[in-house]
Parts: sequence; C-alpha cells; structure tokens
Amino acid sequence: MSLVLDPAAQDLLFREARTANTFTDEPVTEEQVQAIYDLVKYGPTAFNQTPLRVVLVRSAEARERLVPLMAEGNQAKTATAPLVAILAADNEFHEELPKLFPAFPQAKDAFFAERPARESAAAMNAALQAAYFIVGVRAAGLAAGPMTGFDFAGVQKEFLDDDHTPLMIVNIGKPGDDAWYPRSPRLAYDEVVTTV
Repeated sequence: MSLVLDPAAQDLLFREARTANTFTDEPVTEEQVQAIYDLVKYGPTAFNQTPLRVVLVRSAEARERLVPLMAEGNQAKTATAPLVAILAADNEFHEELPKLFPAFPQAKDAFFAERPARESAAAMNAALQAAYFIVGVRAAGLAAGPMTGFDFAGVQKEFLDDDHTPLMIVNIGKPGDDAWYPRSPRLAYDEVVTTV
C-alpha cells in the first residue's frame, strides 16, 4: 500500500471518476457547492494566489444566454445539466495577496505590478484551482463535465469583464443514463516519468 488514501476514495476521485455527458435532474444545492469550495480552497498555488472565480449559472435566463456560446456538441449537455459553473481567472488577483500571503505582502508589487505577469500567473494558478474544483465535485459524490469547447470571447462579454478570463465551463450533477464514453487510454508510468 503506497497510498494512504482509502481505495474507495481513490476510485471516487480518480479511477472510477469520468467526465459526465448526461445528468439526472436532481438539483445541485448551494450547500454542496459551498462544501466543494471549502474543501478545494486549500489546494496549493504559488504565493497562495487565489485567482479562480466561479460563476454559477442557475437561472433559465442565464442558461439561455450561455447555451448558444457553447460548441454544438456541448449545447445539449449544458442545457440539461442541473448546474453549470463558469470557471475564470481573475487577472487582478494580486490585490488580495497582502491578505493571502502575509509572509511576503510585497509580492503584490514585486512580482505582479505588470498586467502580463498577472495574466500568466492567473492562468496557471486558476487552472490548478480548476483541477482541484473538479476533484472536489467528485468528492461531493457528483460528476463533472468540464469543457473548453465554447466561445471564450462571448462568455467573457456575456458573463465576465475585462479583468476575468474564462478557463472552462463545468457541468455538474448526478450522472444520468449513458453518462460516460468508454474510458480512454492513459500513458504508462515509464512513458511519463524519468529519473535524472
């Protein structure tokens, strides 16, 4: 046993977890989303940056604005998922660094005074947080359907502002009928890991 995490939890989070393409109509509650966030907020990032921002698409009106911005193959999934989350990177995350990284509050100005540096850091660290978010959805016993097939500029214009860059859209809920595609292959350990 090289892993200390219970095998059932390993399966729930990784081995048996899949990207869901259909969902039941069982709602995803605000309490579930809060529990997911309250777990995944502890995932590590550089300088404890917290650039991830989540827009929950719950209303029918917001869903009607979002669905046409999805790639054709993603529209039906997004139209019928119990909850849809737009995950974005806040390019002005540095304003909170003095609070979030008190060991070096000067990091805000020392490393992130220029917008290009912030955008690069926000993209990388929000992507880390997005991955934690997906695993958190699984930890809540729900399925996630993360997608990057959408009109990024359209989603930014419709739901965000110039300081927020969309990363992905995640459908969330209990998996429905025929929710999964067959498991795709993965690379073997020795195809990925080298030792120097």
